[in-house]
Amino acid sequence: MKADILKIREDFPILSQYIHNKKLVYFDNAATTQKPRIVFDTITEFYSKYNANIHRGIHFLSNYTTDATEKSRKTIQQFINAEKSEEIIFTRGTTEAINLVAFSFGESFIKENDEIIVSEMEHHSNIVPWQMLCERKNAKLKVLPFNEIGELETEQLNGLISDRTKLIAVTHVSNALGTINPVEDIIKIAHAKNIPVLIDGAQAIQHLKVDVQKMDCDFYVFSGHKIYGPTGIGVLYGKKELLNKMPPYQGGGEMISTVSFAKTTYNELPYKFEAGTPNYIDAIALGKAIEYLNCIGLEKINKYESELLKYATEQLKQIDGLRIIGEAKNKSSVISFNMEGIHPSDLGTLLDHMGIAIRTGTHCAEPVMQHFGITGTARVSFAFYNTLEEIDILTISIKKALTMLK
Repeated sequence: MKADILKIREDFPILSQYIHNKKLVYFDNAATTQKPRIVFDTITEFYSKYNANIHRGIHFLSNYTTDATEKSRKTIQQFINAEKSEEIIFTRGTTEAINLVAFSFGESFIKENDEIIVSEMEHHSNIVPWQMLCERKNAKLKVLPFNEIGELETEQLNGLISDRTKLIAVTHVSNALGTINPVEDIIKIAHAKNIPVLIDGAQAIQHLKVDVQKMDCDFYVFSGHKIYGPTGIGVLYGKKELLNKMPPYQGGGEMISTVSFAKTTYNELPYKFEAGTPNYIDAIALGKAIEYLNCIGLEKINKYESELLKYATEQLKQIDGLRIIGEAKNKSSVISFNMEGIHPSDLGTLLDHMGIAIRTGTHCAEPVMQHFGITGTARVSFAFYNTLEEIDILTISIKKALTMLK
């Protein structure tokens, strides 16, 4: 894999540019990944040669683009091993996918005094929609805590579950800590009591092999822009039998079968949940991003990113005053840390002037920060186009920044 990195980096033109007269080192991959050339070439090609509204035309352009969109849906189905392509719903991203389930599943299955369980390490996108649902339905939100190294206390889950528990929503990988959660164990515990489970895969899908049938999750959600695809496109996977029981999230064109002023009947899956003109060109480009990943191989990617994580952890731990936040045994390629006496945003600003892009703040995970009694962290997150040499540049630059800030 290492020998291929230079060739791979050529597929990502943004990585060759200079920021503040320094070669860009991009370590903000948990926020969004950079895009391979095939993605924006696909977008340009379809807008310039094949653009036409899908599913509605009888002419060549419409049929061509429709076929490409449905091919992408099939690519995604195979990528996560869903049983049927109609279980793949295109959304604007993880956030909309969770909101879709919170509204649609919530309208059908959540009643007053029912309970929903989330974990303490969730991104706000997997907290707020459930809070809003609980407010609408007068239901209750319960929280599964994590311990001081950033691992979920799954042994407490059975005690949290009651006969009023109707859904569990949990992240596959924490965006703030990098923890890879034992989602299959959580699903088994939940399913033993007939409780469906939604998995937020926004930080997992680009790093880990996801098999929704083996996992047996009821819903799995992720964003295209975090898996080297375009912004504004995402995926909701749901088991067909559940999706068929849920009402449409939005009304409009395409999601209908027949319309009259007396009654409207709804379309079949997946179109029941894809009202209006979909973001079809970005859906096609997302399929191309996944094909690109398949050519490299997720196993190779995961192995190499694990090497990056191990090396970076070792190097950062040698810096005096640096404290890593979240040291779970099973982690993805994310390191959150704080420097004694230095605000994360000050460090991030100085690193930016050295050409290094990192993320600082709460990472839309304020309960995680509250758990550790901190206001935020600096976060570096790696992708398969990053290098060990870039990690060396990071550690040297942090040490240089410390001399300027102290």
